[in-house]
Amino acid sequence: MEESIVKLVRETFELREPDLKTYSPLTLAYIGDAIYDLVIRTMVVEKGNTAPNKLHKKTSEIVKAKSQAEAYEKIKDVLSEEETEAFRRGRNAKSYTMAKNASMSDYRKATGFEALLGYLYLSDRMDRVMELTALALETKANKK
Repeated sequence: MEESIVKLVRETFELREPDLKTYSPLTLAYIGDAIYDLVIRTMVVEKGNTAPNKLHKKTSEIVKAKSQAEAYEKIKDVLSEEETEAFRRGRNAKSYTMAKNASMSDYRKATGFEALLGYLYLSDRMDRVMELTALALETKANKK
């Protein structure tokens, strides 16, 4: 069986498995943003080889704060207590920045969504990241 990315990083760089409950929710959102961006970029690239600016536009539309807030709304009913708590910690975190072109409500939900994905990724639960991402995108695709 193949090893996960997070396990490979920990082994390669001799890192210890962290206690995620002690991590700042903004730290979880930081890594969650990167993981979500990587998943979406992979999906966009795999749908077709095209100019980078077109890839960037497609990706940006999906990963912007408003879209992430909508993604959370699509998945919130299937989250476990633990996952809801990871989201809540991220949503309630005091951030000193805000996304451009996003309401404060959408920005906070997006931060919570990213914190949830970061929590799942660092918990080595990439399968759940993929399940939630697919659910959020499928629902959105059905609306169009």
